[in-house]
Amino acid sequence: MGNCCSQGANAPEPDENNPDPTVSSSSQPSADKPPAINVGPTGSSPSGPKSPGSAPIGPVLGRPMEDVKATYTIGKELGRGQFGVTHLCTHKATGEQFACKTIAKRKLSNKEDIEDVRREVQIMYHLTGQPNVVELKGAYEDKHSVHLVMELCAGGELFDRIISKGHYTERAAASLMRTIVQIVHTCHSMGVVHRDLKPENFLLLNKDESSPLKATDFGLSVFFKEGEVFKDIVGSAYYIAPEVLKRKYGPEVDIWSIGVMLYILLCGVPPFWAESEHGIFNAILRGHIDFTSDPWPNISNGAKDLVRKMLNSDPKQRLTAFQVLNHPWIKEDGEAPDTPLDNAVLNRLKQFRAMNKFKKAALRVIAGCLSEEEIKGLKEMFKSMDSDNSGTITLEELKQGLCKQGTKLSEFELKQLMEAADADGDGTIDYEEFITATMHLNRMDREEHLYTAFQYFDKDNSGFITKEELEQALIEQGMSDDRDIKEVIAEADSDNDGRINYSEFVEMMRKGNPDPTPKKRRDVFLGA
Repeated sequence: MGNCCSQGANAPEPDENNPDPTVSSSSQPSADKPPAINVGPTGSSPSGPKSPGSAPIGPVLGRPMEDVKATYTIGKELGRGQFGVTHLCTHKATGEQFACKTIAKRKLSNKEDIEDVRREVQIMYHLTGQPNVVELKGAYEDKHSVHLVMELCAGGELFDRIISKGHYTERAAASLMRTIVQIVHTCHSMGVVHRDLKPENFLLLNKDESSPLKATDFGLSVFFKEGEVFKDIVGSAYYIAPEVLKRKYGPEVDIWSIGVMLYILLCGVPPFWAESEHGIFNAILRGHIDFTSDPWPNISNGAKDLVRKMLNSDPKQRLTAFQVLNHPWIKEDGEAPDTPLDNAVLNRLKQFRAMNKFKKAALRVIAGCLSEEEIKGLKEMFKSMDSDNSGTITLEELKQGLCKQGTKLSEFELKQLMEAADADGDGTIDYEEFITATMHLNRMDREEHLYTAFQYFDKDNSGFITKEELEQALIEQGMSDDRDIKEVIAEADSDNDGRINYSEFVEMMRKGNPDPTPKKRRDVFLGA
């Protein structure tokens, strides 16, 4: 795959039994963890990344420790929880502001706590690029802490806006709920259940009335496979689904939680309330919902119908995110969309299909350089689609996998996607091909990834990619292009000298791409 990771197309699956797969002295590459990136002499290009040096490996993230303060200036405190404190931070080079969540390692008292932090990072990387999910810009570990640098949401919590308004109009509530359910649909379609959805975990990007909403705090989130059952009681008291209290649940719990949020949006108080946490849990298990007190007599039957169906005590009868979005009360203009909702993986496959072979080959090199935490989510998705555990996804498995996520495609569209991802043309998608085609394109913003990919093509280290070098690289990857290689070069060759320099390569790769807390708590925060 390139000089950073030369794994073959049928790279073996990582060993799940290895207690610490992120630390390995072996030089053998794996699908999970590429060997160290060889970026060549650091002085060879002004654009090339600097060598990470020989920093000790951090026990939480499993990679070399780095000082977040070398890149960011840490500012005022924005909030704190049982494990983490969030500060404003400023990128020293650009002046751009972010939020930095610092988790003290001394508070991670056992292996489970460490795994929770590692999984939070994996899930946030997995959801990168979703417009309504707070984006993780980078994860750092030093001797004392883990630091997660994230998009800054300066508009505050949705909770505060609900309190200041008392309640929303039905139209406003339907619009807001549509966004929230789309976020849940995206998470579920990508194999993630949040498990702690509540108003505080939805932040507003800015103070505007029309500010975008962002889901945050994936500290209790987990990857899930269809049919998998979870048993640990997590979440916040008012929003916990009855099956969580019974210790037998799946992704349906997220729908219950946002059903509680919808009830609050419409009337200002939670549906299940008591003076104590124990009393709240008993009310949840009883499942009685009050639709008689004010303002419910003035609220439409459609709204009440949706609340009932989202707060169905039987998770099998509860609406899915896809069904909620097609409920008459929540549908935009009261009409179902003509086409099914796209999910994130489908969107990524479509973007990949539209690329030229040069860009696809470069992405394949970049895919081999991604860390465990960046590809963990896609690895889980691959496994869930690979129903017969053969190590490859067939056309039928791709069809079934997308169908489960509420996406129906014609045979022609499916074949197009399959052909785009199937780099070696063997009629199936292997693990490496799947990661390459579905990783989010913001990976191209990483300078070290771009530089490594450029080096892969620049065989003679001249600082230019020639027609012959591109041809050789495509043949190596089994991707020889039917189109004239000259045409592919011409697309990127902005100065028309018949070859591609590093800045032209970066421009081609980035062109057309989208812009890029406390553990197991049950906070009681709303008054009667």
